[in-house]
Amino acid sequence: MLLADTTVYGATCVEHVLRSWPAELPRPWLVLVSDAPAAPVPAARYRIRALGGRLAGAATVPYLPVLRTVEGADEALEHKDVRVAAEKLRRQMEGK
Repeated sequence: MLLADTTVYGATCVEHVLRSWPAELPRPWLVLVSDAPAAPVPAARYRIRALGGRLAGAATVPYLPVLRTVEGADEALEHKDVRVAAEKLRRQMEGK
């Protein structure tokens, strides 16, 4: 699994990792974490869409302001919006 924010920089980093991804390994999932309460800029969306064929799948986690305030996953999961986003991500990655 690759994890990146929804910026052009994040998309560029994913592109660099995928260029050196070993062919004998399964294609990775990409999880994009929204860095703002707005859609990614067109350049970031274009790059991610162009990389789609190299990925097993891609999912986006919505902007969750509480993630900026917690120290770890256990603390984050105390918040309902984080639990809902985590469950949605799990279902998407499991193909349900």
